[in-house]
Amino acid sequence: MPANRVDPDFLSLPLDALADAALERAKNLGATYADFRLERIRTQSIAARDRELESLSNGETLGLGVRVIAEGAWGFAATVEPTTDAAADAAARAAAVARTLGALNSEPVELADEPVYTDTWVSAYELNPFEVGDDVKIAFLLGGSGGLLDSGKVDHTSARLVQVLENKFLASLAGSRITQQRVRCEGNFTARRVDKDSGAFDSMRTNAMPVGRGWEYFANGYDFDGELDALPALLEEKMASPSVEPGPRDLVIHPTNLWLTIHESIGHSTELDRVLGYEANYAGTSFATLEDLDTLQFGSGVMNVTGDRLVDHGLSTVGYDDEGVKAQRWDIIRDGVLTGYQLNRQMARKQGFGRSNGCAFADDPGHVPLQRMPNVSLQPSPKAITLDDLIGGVEDGIYVVGDRSWSIDMQRYNFQFTGQTFYRIKGGRIAGQYKDVAYQSNTTTFWNAMEAVGGPETYVLGGAINCGKGQPGQIAAVTHGCPVALFRGVNVLNTATEGASA
Repeated sequence: MPANRVDPDFLSLPLDALADAALERAKNLGATYADFRLERIRTQSIAARDRELESLSNGETLGLGVRVIAEGAWGFAATVEPTTDAAADAAARAAAVARTLGALNSEPVELADEPVYTDTWVSAYELNPFEVGDDVKIAFLLGGSGGLLDSGKVDHTSARLVQVLENKFLASLAGSRITQQRVRCEGNFTARRVDKDSGAFDSMRTNAMPVGRGWEYFANGYDFDGELDALPALLEEKMASPSVEPGPRDLVIHPTNLWLTIHESIGHSTELDRVLGYEANYAGTSFATLEDLDTLQFGSGVMNVTGDRLVDHGLSTVGYDDEGVKAQRWDIIRDGVLTGYQLNRQMARKQGFGRSNGCAFADDPGHVPLQRMPNVSLQPSPKAITLDDLIGGVEDGIYVVGDRSWSIDMQRYNFQFTGQTFYRIKGGRIAGQYKDVAYQSNTTTFWNAMEAVGGPETYVLGGAINCGKGQPGQIAAVTHGCPVALFRGVNVLNTATEGASA
């Protein structure tokens, strides 16, 4: 199957007939709005431990969901049976739910306007991972693990691959008919070393990020060989390095670490449903309230953060969201000031923001779409500022690479983060490593301490494939691009002596 074509097995399903059956029933039962989603999600997960295959699992979800507005309220129902009778029945059940809730609803649901679309969209990838043999994938994992063990500096390894192929067909009562396909993958290796004399141990993981790409990412899209070759010596050096002295330090933070700080402190704090309290029971609220819009100095003047569903290989990149809103790009923070939120159609209309910016997503045909994070990215400087330039401006500090553990409060304000590797900076140069490092701050203090960002050549897409939200819980894949960045006077903790997570 060519990479730029929708899987013919999905297209062979009676997409239009199923949609017609659901939408017609919804209309006849008084729905003023209705949408229909048919989804197929294929997954594969492979894990290895040391020199052996540990597990290989394949999964497939196929089902449809119907969402309606009737009597001014939402109703939703789903089924795993892809027949016209089942689709019509799902619409009837959704309408019944809406009528029941409508009797209790004092504020009728209204949606922001959006044009009608007929389109097909496929994400940017070259090689469908589900057309690559399992033997090739297993050889990739065992080859990388074997190389680590052969170094003589690694005692145990673990490795994994995750691949997802997602197909969606969306139809609305207004007339939209949208077919989409996207691919995403993740793969990493972890090396573990044990000091036989002291019993001390530590681990280090490759820094390859999950991406919206196919198997080409593992074949030639990332330097796994180079990173695996360097990992044993880096881990050995880390274990022999001095424990960090706590206190304020200048930090140069690599995108493989900074993406996670962006996700937790910016991505989640600018979700409008969290700001409005809809997620308070499960995932918390946000310090970035509506009163802060266009006034809050979220960060320094070099801080420019965008939301988008457009960037090639982004994990949140789609052609359209699950409400049929066309993908866009918009400012969340401009020159350090909070200027935007993440919206779905209902919140956009209710709060007077005009058009939705396309942030409705469901992770499964049996789940209702929630407001979910787009690609939220810190933009680089237009100048050619390099990593060496930023390190050269630090007299005594730390260069942080890779993500590890994190902790942030329910308002996305107070936090601490660790990483994979912590290089000491002395006199503008790298001078070995530290261990036992975490950095701690609050969101606005931290981002206002950002003095400089690197140029476009330092920009990297990071992200996660398992961001959780909602009740019942849903997961979403999201990308956060960013350059290397310099922060002044950030509080550093010693995780071995201060009880921080390491």
